[in-house]
Amino acid sequence: MPSHDRTSGSRGTWSRGIAVTLALYFARRWLATLGIVVAVVAALLTLIEMVELIRAHADTAMTARDALALAALKAPRSIYQMLPLLVLLAAVALFLALARSSELVVTRAAGRSALRAALAPATAALLVGAGAVALLNPLVAATSRAFDQRLAEITQGRASLLQLAPDGLWLRQASEAGQTLIRATRANADATELFAVTFLTFDPVGLPRARIEAAAARLGTGRWHLTDAKEWRLSDPNPERTARLMPEAELATDLTAASIRDSFGTALAIPVWELPAFIASLERAGFSAREHRVWFQMELAQPLMLGGMVLLAAGFTMRHARLGRTAPRVAAALLAGFALFVLRNFAQLLGDQGQIPVAMAAWSPPATTVLFAVGLILALEDG
Repeated sequence: MPSHDRTSGSRGTWSRGIAVTLALYFARRWLATLGIVVAVVAALLTLIEMVELIRAHADTAMTARDALALAALKAPRSIYQMLPLLVLLAAVALFLALARSSELVVTRAAGRSALRAALAPATAALLVGAGAVALLNPLVAATSRAFDQRLAEITQGRASLLQLAPDGLWLRQASEAGQTLIRATRANADATELFAVTFLTFDPVGLPRARIEAAAARLGTGRWHLTDAKEWRLSDPNPERTARLMPEAELATDLTAASIRDSFGTALAIPVWELPAFIASLERAGFSAREHRVWFQMELAQPLMLGGMVLLAAGFTMRHARLGRTAPRVAAALLAGFALFVLRNFAQLLGDQGQIPVAMAAWSPPATTVLFAVGLILALEDG
């Protein structure tokens, strides 16, 4: 092989080695910065939430230790919801530090464009997003359920429960007279009208008292209005002999449409791995699963959103500090990132209400973020 070919090959290998080293260096710096940002914000959120819990539940048996435990359970959910903004803050801090230390100048002198320099932390953000969806999402779902359950225990809450099953849905309502289990084959979109429904009532000591089957049950104000019902008194020796038919009947309840909706919980309280099955159960029971479909698609788009936030920060803050106007550029980066974050939440709201398709609600904000950020870098840095 001629000497100039060997020299050219060695230079190419050396150049690729330098490129890989720089990419790993930028990615490690960004990950370290993100870790610091998350730790600081988590500590602040835990403290604020602890104070708020103590204030809001001062008339209950909640202690400072209980409030701290509850705040720690709620912190992962808050961090997860704020993750795009935290990624943006970490990226802004990283590129400002690199610009002030002239490391970006050296990088460009080595033949690396601004866009290629920003791709390493952006790729790291993509991986962090994938890890967050795969691992952090189930953790957040578990801590959210634990928070709700622990808070109900401390405040002696008696929330109505709704569970979905392959054969329909189950509701539970509680009162001083005892508990009532409600099973229905299907329901309307907000579970205020049930079909092929069974009511099983229990006395205060937990013994079954009566069973009522009805073709339909409609939720009114403090009452279930039953149609084509039949009641069995389970305390009688022969319940079938004393059973009675009722074309119309009413049954007292403390359930409301709002409390039934709340019993579903937020989509965030369901692990992403279980969402497809949960969506299928919702639709099989007759409920609308649009909100959960939008959330599922948004979770899939989360890595792209995080990568776009890193590129957005790079577009505003990669310029050398000696050129001045650092504060306005940082403010512009934060405002642009916050605006895109609000756009993402607004698109989710429109998707939940059926105003725009599910795919558009979930994927258009991340795509907009990436395209805007790449265009900004090309115009300001590589133009």
